[in-house]
Parts: sequence; structure tokens; C-alpha cells
Amino acid sequence: MTIEANWARWATAAILAGRLIFAAVFTMALSFKLMDINAAAGYIASAGFPLSMPLAWLAALLELALIACFLTGAYFSEAALLAAAYVLFLAFAFHGPSHWAGNQAEFGFFVDHFIFIAGLLFAAAHGPGRVLALKREWITRQQQA
Repeated sequence: MTIEANWARWATAAILAGRLIFAAVFTMALSFKLMDINAAAGYIASAGFPLSMPLAWLAALLELALIACFLTGAYFSEAALLAAAYVLFLAFAFHGPSHWAGNQAEFGFFVDHFIFIAGLLFAAAHGPGRVLALKREWITRQQQA
């Protein structure tokens, strides 16, 4: 067995694991919203956003779409970029500098979002891998048929 073959297997496994981790994180976020959408809306309202209930449902729908993309690999790079923008928004809206004075732990939460963003950007640049990934060309061909 060559070094290249071992590397390809390892890289394939790592990419699949990363996709599953991304899907799991957004599945947890979605689950918490669906378990108590009123609490999610309340948290959104506490950050000063109007229309908190529709925003909570929109966030849930976005997270569901991201989960589907991460699990299937369909529109993976676009989903990873969208997820990175979403996580950046969440970092500033819910853990940004205005929250640090009241709770220093918020700074840690803020920084953690950037670690997640870095992973999403790396994933967007490298794609879903070759295994268990729907390709855009396949989806387009199926729609044309």
C-alpha cells in the first residue's frame, strides 16, 4: 500500500468526520430551537431584535437546510460559506463586545465562533470530498430528466 493510498483514505475519513461534526452542531442548535421555540425567540428578543418568533423559525429553517447540505454534500461549499456568515452574525449579535463587560465568559464564546468559522471556510474551499457527496451536476441532470 502506498503512502498516497493511505493519505487518500485518511483524508476521506477526515472530510466525512468534519461533515458529520458540522451537521451535528447545527442539529443540536435546531433541536434546542424546536424543543422550545418560545425560548429561542426570547433569546433573540433579548438581543434587541424585533419579530423574534419569525426570526427563530427562519433560523431553524436555515439550520435544517445546512444540515441537509452537510450530510448529503449537495451545495456543500455554498452551505459552508453561508454557515460561516451565519456564525459570524451570531458571534457579534449574541456574544460581541457589548456583552463582554457584563460577563467575561462571553469573550470566550465570541472567540469560539471564529474557530468554527475557520473550519467552515476551510471546508468551503476544499469541498465535500468524493465519498457520500451528491454532486451539483448529478442534481441538475436529475432535474432536467
